Amino acid sequence: MLLRGKYTKIIGLILVTAMMMCFVVGCSGSESGSDVEVIKIGNILPLSGSAAPLGKIGQEARDMAIEEINAAGGIKSMNGAQIEMIYADSKGDPATGVSEAERLITHEEVALITGCYQSGVAMPSTEVAERYGIPYIVPVPSEDQITERGFKYVFRVAEKTSWRNRDQVTFVKEMAEKFDTPIKTVALIYENTSWGQGAVRAWEKYIPEAGLEIVLKEPYPSNSSDLTPVVLKCKNLNPDIIMLVSYVSDAALLTNTFAEHKVMPKAFVGTSGGFADPAYFELTGDNCEYYFDISTWEPDVNRPFSQEVNQKFTEKYGYAMNAEAVKAYASMYIIADALERAGSTDPEALRQAFAETNITEGPTQMYASEIVFDETGQMVNAPLVISQMRKIDGKMERVSVWPEAEARPGMEIVWPYPGVGQ
Repeated sequence: MLLRGKYTKIIGLILVTAMMMCFVVGCSGSESGSDVEVIKIGNILPLSGSAAPLGKIGQEARDMAIEEINAAGGIKSMNGAQIEMIYADSKGDPATGVSEAERLITHEEVALITGCYQSGVAMPSTEVAERYGIPYIVPVPSEDQITERGFKYVFRVAEKTSWRNRDQVTFVKEMAEKFDTPIKTVALIYENTSWGQGAVRAWEKYIPEAGLEIVLKEPYPSNSSDLTPVVLKCKNLNPDIIMLVSYVSDAALLTNTFAEHKVMPKAFVGTSGGFADPAYFELTGDNCEYYFDISTWEPDVNRPFSQEVNQKFTEKYGYAMNAEAVKAYASMYIIADALERAGSTDPEALRQAFAETNITEGPTQMYASEIVFDETGQMVNAPLVISQMRKIDGKMERVSVWPEAEARPGMEIVWPYPGVGQ
C-alpha cells in the first residue's frame, strides 16, 4: 500500500506538471495567436552616424505603415493584435548590429527582425537571426550574398546590387545608341565595404559583356574626408562613364570634388545609397545636376498607391519618400500579411508564411505589382528605374527617365553630360 501511494503521488506530480506546461504553451504567442495582444517587431537601423538621415526616413515609413495597419484592426487572425515597433540603433557599425540583434531576440523577445540600411550590418545581423531561428525581413540592403548563403529565415524585399549594376550597363548602352555617343571606357569608384565590393563583382561581369573596358577600379574608405586623389586619378584617365557606389557623405564629397576639378565624362551613374539620400541635394546644390542614379521607385512613377501614400508621408513628415522609404513601408505590409496568414508568432509558422507570400493588391503595389520570394528568400521581381537629377522651377528633383514606361511624361533626358568635349 505504501508503494502504491508513492507511485500515485509521482503520477499526480507528472499530471500537474503536464497541465502547467499545456497552460503555458496555450498562453504563449509563439504557439497561438488567440491570446496575443502585442506583437513586437525588432528594427535595426542607423539612427546615428553618417547614414542617420536614411535611418530616420526608414523609421518614419515603418511607423506610418504600422499606424495604418493597427488602425485598420491589427492582425485580425490574432484577435486584432497590435504591432509594436522596437528600434535599435546600429550606428552603421556591423558589431553593434550583431549585439542589437542578440538583444532584440533574447531580451526584447521580438517575433521577428527587420532592417538594416547598410549591407555590411545586414550580413552579420542576419546570421544572428538565422542561428536563433527568427525570421529577418531585409527591406533595403542589396549585397547579393545576403540571400545566397542558404539561410531559411532571411527574406529580402530589396533588389540585388548586381541587378542594379546590370541595368546601369544596359541603360548606358541604350543611351549611347539612342544619342549616337560611342562609349568605350568605364571608371568604377566605390566605398570599400561589402556593398561596394559586391557591386564591383557584378560590374566586372556586365561591363565586359557589353563590350566596354574598365579603366579604373578605385575603392576608398567610407566617410573619407578628402577624395581629391581619387577624382584626379579619374580625371587623368578621362573615362566615358563614371559609375559610383557611395553613402551620402562620400557621394556629396565626390560630386563636389568632380565639379571643382571640372571632371566631365559622358555620364555619372550612381548606385542608389547616398545618391538617393534626402541630404544629397542639400550637400551638393547644383553640382549634382544631370547625374543619373538607379533605384526601385521615384515620386513620379506611375504605380498604384504611389501618389496618395507619398502625399500622406509628405504631409506627415515634411518631405517626400525615397525608394528606401517605400521598401520599408511595403515591408511592413508584407510582414502584416505573413502574420495574418500564420495566425501566430511561432517562428516556423512565420517562416512558412513568408515563403508562401504572394501579394498582388494593396499598398505594396507602390513598390511592385507582385510580392513573391524564391527558394533563397529573394523577392523575384523588384523593379528598377533610372532617374536624372534635374533643376525644376529652381529646385533639384529626381526625374524618372528610364525605362520609357516609368519615365516622367514631357521630360527629355539630357545625354551626354553638358560640357563634354569643351
